[in-house]
Amino acid sequence: MDERTVPATGVSGHSPRAGGTDSGTEAFVAHRNLLFTVAYEMLGSAADAEDVLQETWLRWAGIDHDTVRDPRAFLVRITTRQALTRLRVLRRRKESYVGPWLPEPLLTAPDVADDIELADSVSMAMLLVLETLAPTERAVFVLRDVFDLGYDEIAQAIDKTPVAVRQIAHRARAHVAARRPRAVVSPAETRDALTAFQQALETGDLRRLLDMIAPDVVLLTDGGGIVPAALEPVVGADEVARVLGRIGLGPEDSRRELRPTQVNGHPALLLCLGDEIDSVLAVRIEDGRIISLYAVRNPEKLSRIKRETAVGR
Repeated sequence: MDERTVPATGVSGHSPRAGGTDSGTEAFVAHRNLLFTVAYEMLGSAADAEDVLQETWLRWAGIDHDTVRDPRAFLVRITTRQALTRLRVLRRRKESYVGPWLPEPLLTAPDVADDIELADSVSMAMLLVLETLAPTERAVFVLRDVFDLGYDEIAQAIDKTPVAVRQIAHRARAHVAARRPRAVVSPAETRDALTAFQQALETGDLRRLLDMIAPDVVLLTDGGGIVPAALEPVVGADEVARVLGRIGLGPEDSRRELRPTQVNGHPALLLCLGDEIDSVLAVRIEDGRIISLYAVRNPEKLSRIKRETAVGR
């Protein structure tokens, strides 16, 4: 197998490449979904997470695997270090990003929602919370609170002492707790809210739409400076309803339609123009009403949304 090619598994229609039968390849393939998810949760970008996996594979392929006692821990350590390096570059890049930055959405399998902790950790809302952490805090939180790695393992991954890791974990956990969604909302509740929301948009029922969204709802639209999008958060029910009303799903434009889907472990909507995906709409719900709307329009972030991406722990 070409060592420059990362073995693939867990994605619909993909399987490990022929010839990759050695123990090192088998270990990498066995943990590939975990490694991708670690990198994705640290970066919020599937494209960059795949690059991190490429770098992880190159380093893993170059060592004597017989000397590695715990391949999973070793691979997570490589992935974490590569993701931290890339995260610091991405943070500088985001400073010049045009308009609000949103994570790259992933089309996920329905069973991801069954793992409540995993689904919460890859949700758009949680990934935005993780964006507020410093790089090392983000790495520690992801490895400890999402993937339940031991403090000693994390210490080796980020070149800190276990005592320092405990302190960082405590600080990151408090930071996230103050900003994460207050309650877990079931997939069924989210689906019901999205169905009502979709019907309100499709019928142009402004009253029903206003009933669905909270008075202080926030809409974030990510066009990346490539396609039209609001350059600042849109705040308040009236303003958000006015923006959403421009979508135009009436019979005069039959090419436009909203399609239910599963994004980042949660029900979401695709706004389609014929066979092309224009936007991904994800929501955050509290007390039965939508309090946050995330509309990803940047075409560079929609290239993976037509095929399922495997995430795992």
